[in-house]
Amino acid sequence: MCNIGQKAVMVSLSRRLGQAGRPCVLIVMGVSGCGKSTLAQLMAERMGWPLVEGDDLHPANNIARMSNGIPLTDEDRAPWLDRIAAQVAAWKEAGQCGIITCSSLKRHYRERIGSGSADVCFVYLKGSREDIAPRLAQRTGHFMPVAMLDSQFATLEEPDMEEEVVMALDVNAVQDLLAEQACAHLASLPG
Repeated sequence: MCNIGQKAVMVSLSRRLGQAGRPCVLIVMGVSGCGKSTLAQLMAERMGWPLVEGDDLHPANNIARMSNGIPLTDEDRAPWLDRIAAQVAAWKEAGQCGIITCSSLKRHYRERIGSGSADVCFVYLKGSREDIAPRLAQRTGHFMPVAMLDSQFATLEEPDMEEEVVMALDVNAVQDLLAEQACAHLASLPG
């Protein structure tokens, strides 16, 4: 836990992230409405890294399904995950860093995206349904209806803080402070 003024911000680094050192690709993950896009934008600005919004990589039929309240299956998600994995691979092959948003709800999705590389860190915005539902209800202009939140939590396999390259962040923290602390933790890792 880090204290900034009167605010306490929770940032937890996985054992594997501590061993791996500073990653070159960040995947900001969590259920819909947890604040992935906002946090990713704040971190990208601070770090000077390019940002890709993972929702923009969804095939049109996935967006249509979710807009109609139909949860995606693993088969539905496969082309989307492949597009995200291709972006990660392109950055790594070019020797570039980058940030991408992606719910990354299951462990095998995270393995597919990052190929098990220690250079890819999943920044997990962790919160409960009670924390996130009010945010999702207030969001406008997004295809994901509030009714889909339960399916997101049903699908979620929380990252393993021993085995995966993860930074877990408290979804209830003020996002500016959270981005500042996440970037500070990443900068403190050996590069």
